[in-house]
Amino acid sequence: MDDSKSEELLMIYLSTLYIDNKMANPSLRGSICTNLRYFLYIYTMIKQQLYQPYSISVETLIKYPLRDLKQNSFFEIIYILSGSGKQRINENKFAYNTGDVFLLTPGDKSCFDIEEETKFFFLRFNNIYLKESGLMKDNIQRVEYILQNANHRPGCIVKNETDKPLLRAVVEGLMQEHINRDTCWEKLCMQLVNTMIVIVGRNIEKYLPEELTEDQEEKAYDLLQYIQANIYDPSKIKAESLSREFGISINYLGRYFKKHTGKTLQDYVTSYKIKLVENRLLHSTMRISEIVDELGFSDESHLNKFFKKQHGINPSEYRRTAEVLTA
Repeated sequence: MDDSKSEELLMIYLSTLYIDNKMANPSLRGSICTNLRYFLYIYTMIKQQLYQPYSISVETLIKYPLRDLKQNSFFEIIYILSGSGKQRINENKFAYNTGDVFLLTPGDKSCFDIEEETKFFFLRFNNIYLKESGLMKDNIQRVEYILQNANHRPGCIVKNETDKPLLRAVVEGLMQEHINRDTCWEKLCMQLVNTMIVIVGRNIEKYLPEELTEDQEEKAYDLLQYIQANIYDPSKIKAESLSREFGISINYLGRYFKKHTGKTLQDYVTSYKIKLVENRLLHSTMRISEIVDELGFSDESHLNKFFKKQHGINPSEYRRTAEVLTA
């Protein structure tokens, strides 16, 4: 839905509510106002999704506006300021309470079953924000991997107890700065947003190392981190380079990697790189040539061949198909 259509829909809905309100029984006016608040909430989400690299909002709700929301096209950190209920995400259901934090990634479907009136804090951002946020390049790439590969286990995603009061302070700081809008408030908000993203990323990385099996070893975990950090430089993730870097015989490296991750080295690198390409095609305006340069492909033909082997179509066709499906 484009901006002009959203504005037209808003005006029609407001006009209808005004007319109905003039004629309605006074006892029904409360529910009309509640419906209006829900509509404005959804309208705000549409605006934020389309036009801002990041946005924050605070909403107090007794009923979540829609049961089946469209898939996210952005990252979303949801902090529960007060209240309780259940969160539904990708067919899973988790309890939530005050102080809990949930992360939604692009492609997730989510809604809330509110049991006690709930005050939500929403932070929404996309890959464009990550690249323009002032985070160091290595940190951007690492944080992107962590957020993109977060799995959804029961409960609050922030497990580190010492991080919980810090995160609450960051949320309250963001809310206060957006209210006061004092000198340099935008720069300060960006730093607070970055802090919030890094805190969440740290907890995912520390407590959800999903790529390793139960008999994981520190060296295997370091090996994964090294690959993730250097995925943009193909020369550093070749078997010969990894063998030298970690002191593992090149003849044993493949068996060692599969033992601890359940995948071959080539399969792991391929699946991770495909995720990065897909993410840029779906959730950014990067040109194909820019994706080629960033991810270390030799040229567009190399990327096309690599991508087509996995999906059966080239990147441009993949992007056009996705645009048609989400139009």
